[in-house]
Amino acid sequence: MDLKPLITLLAIVNPLAIVPFFIHYTQGFTLEQRRHTVWVSSFSCFVVIAISALAGLHILDFFGISLASFQVGGGMLLLISAMNMLNAQPAEAKTNTHELEDGAEKAAMGASIAVVPLTIPLLTGPASMSTVVIYAEKAKTIFQLSALLGYGVVIAAATAICFSLAEPIARVLGKTGINVMTRLMGLILAALSVEVMSDGLVKLFPMLGR
Repeated sequence: MDLKPLITLLAIVNPLAIVPFFIHYTQGFTLEQRRHTVWVSSFSCFVVIAISALAGLHILDFFGISLASFQVGGGMLLLISAMNMLNAQPAEAKTNTHELEDGAEKAAMGASIAVVPLTIPLLTGPASMSTVVIYAEKAKTIFQLSALLGYGVVIAAATAICFSLAEPIARVLGKTGINVMTRLMGLILAALSVEVMSDGLVKLFPMLGR
């Protein structure tokens, strides 16, 4: 069984790096509200991964986008995410802080912060979706596709564990520990992004593989 998709997704989603955001957005929540937020955000994370795996290629076909082009674009997104992580920022961090503030305002108006902004875009943004679509194309059998969906369950479980233990994690690791973990995952993601881009470039320009 190929564990590369799981490692890549764990590096991108990296729920440890989102723990401070979870604490921030759930300030003042009751224990029951926090538990509900954990459950919804974890389930939403799996749903995004599952939809990307099952329908992503059909969406590309609908827009007439080749997988090779998508691999190059997705690889670039992964590399940008890796650069964010090497600077100790979440992989799917917004470049504009006002957009995150907009997410908080939506939550105040009744939208669930478990979905926006925790799941989308902080946990599963464009880089995560691109990765799932790329690996879904490589899944040649039902077993391999099922394994990819299973990895989505693992990611959701990791998210639930990190969010459920948010306060202890923040106390034990502290900001420095979380930053170190984020940078380490960013380094791994940078190497994987180069591999994804090179694979797409060879498909677009076969002479590069000679």
